[in-house]
Amino acid sequence: MRLRISAIASLTMLAAAALCATVLPAAHAATSAADAAGVAGAPLRLVGSTALPDYKGDFDHFAADIAGGRLFLAGEDGGTLEVFDLATCKHLRTVKGFDQPHAILYLPDLNRLIVTDSGAGMTRIVDAASYRITGSIPLTVGADSMRYDPSRRHMYIVTGGKNAEPKMRQTVVSEVDPRTGRRVGDMTFDTDFTEAMAAEQHGHRLFVNVTGKSTLAVVDKATRNVIARWPIEGAELNAPIAYDEAHQRLFVGTRKPFKLLVLDATNGKTLASFDAPQRTNEVIFDAVNHRIYLAGDDYLGVIQQKDADHYEEIARVPTAKGAKTAILVSARKRLYVAVSPGDAGSGGQLLRFDVLPGGVKTLAGK
Repeated sequence: MRLRISAIASLTMLAAAALCATVLPAAHAATSAADAAGVAGAPLRLVGSTALPDYKGDFDHFAADIAGGRLFLAGEDGGTLEVFDLATCKHLRTVKGFDQPHAILYLPDLNRLIVTDSGAGMTRIVDAASYRITGSIPLTVGADSMRYDPSRRHMYIVTGGKNAEPKMRQTVVSEVDPRTGRRVGDMTFDTDFTEAMAAEQHGHRLFVNVTGKSTLAVVDKATRNVIARWPIEGAELNAPIAYDEAHQRLFVGTRKPFKLLVLDATNGKTLASFDAPQRTNEVIFDAVNHRIYLAGDDYLGVIQQKDADHYEEIARVPTAKGAKTAILVSARKRLYVAVSPGDAGSGGQLLRFDVLPGGVKTLAGK
């Protein structure tokens, strides 16, 4: 397959100029670069940023309350849940009482949050009206990645492994009813490192990134049995994942090296490969604009899906070091990115991008 990257040249040059010409925070550099790139047809436009000057360490994943206009962000190293206004990104509050939160599920019917927490306090249940922690879901320690499956109204939570204390040689993926807290069943993987998952909505499969083995496990949701194991080709340490179920394509991010792989979801074969930002920790499929967004250090990678078998990198939109988790809120045509200060000191940021239309409007069927 022919991969073209000429379309990103102007964006990359603008990003470099903006980032080298100022000593202001990275969000300001990204703003000027993204504004300039907008005239050249960038798929994303940075429209604002919110500073969290006192935050230290890493953030993890997001969730959104669209009707209530709230955005939630897990403060992994701060042991917090950060709450923002979804429209303006104004920081509304910091909720404390967590150990090491990672993934968040918002249940609008109950106005409840489920927050996976790898600390001894287990996965937490939070009343989203009062922000009070009302309980926990007792699972194997070390809860981390999570995937909610609307078709079953259940969630899958990765526990154990390297996040457990003491550390475990295996990881356990637990199926949980988030409305009752009932543990439905478990799947065990012979590695201390299992990461993100994707769940079919019109099929029976759950895809699990068995990161420590550099394989993708295909699980029958009804029986929780592994029905296939697909080795990752051309890279190792598969972590984030997104799924285009309509065209049976999986988008898998790897960490050795940092790549995006496009996989055929019928057989696990790799169809395309792209460089990804360093420390990419989020892969998002935009079904409206037929794009894949990659969040990692310094820029958002944007891959255009031209049809089920053809892809093209169309942009590298500047962000900042540590900008490695994100959420797409399609109803608002917005992409939000968390900038983690990591070991560099204090001062996190939330970046807000408008998602601009363009690219391929329709896809040919398979």
